[in-house]
Amino acid sequence: STAFRAGEPIPVRYTADGENLSPPLQWANLPDGTRELALIVEDPDAPQPTPWVHWLIYRIGADYPYLPAGIDPVPLPELPPGARQGANSANTIGYRGPALPPGHGVHRYRFRLYALDEPLIASPGLDKAGLLSAMQGHILGTAELVGTYGTQAAGTFDP
Repeated sequence: STAFRAGEPIPVRYTADGENLSPPLQWANLPDGTRELALIVEDPDAPQPTPWVHWLIYRIGADYPYLPAGIDPVPLPELPPGARQGANSANTIGYRGPALPPGHGVHRYRFRLYALDEPLIASPGLDKAGLLSAMQGHILGTAELVGTYGTQAAGTFDP
């Protein structure tokens, strides 16, 4: 991302405490045979049994090498063409930026990109389980970018 580097803090503008914009992301060197991409963004440090899902966007054509900042939180965004967005853990569509409870310290946010060998048969609004099910047997590879958000002094998170 041009907004933050691996392991570094996500700027406030890309959080619920700021403008709640999805950050810009880009990729290259996809596995041979990649036809489509999907992205899952989640917080594995959320105080619940499973990671908190912040964003699902899928049906991204392999010829589209980036996601611009601020993708509209709608099921069928204008960019990238043909993409679909799913339901996050707050049961809303599109990106929902980090927002920590007071005193919760630093959380990690995993942006995991999946390279797929064929276009998904998937409607807008899938949840994480539905998206993973649709991708089953079609994942050629993954890439991951992890950013952080929060304050070290407020909690006991130890990366």
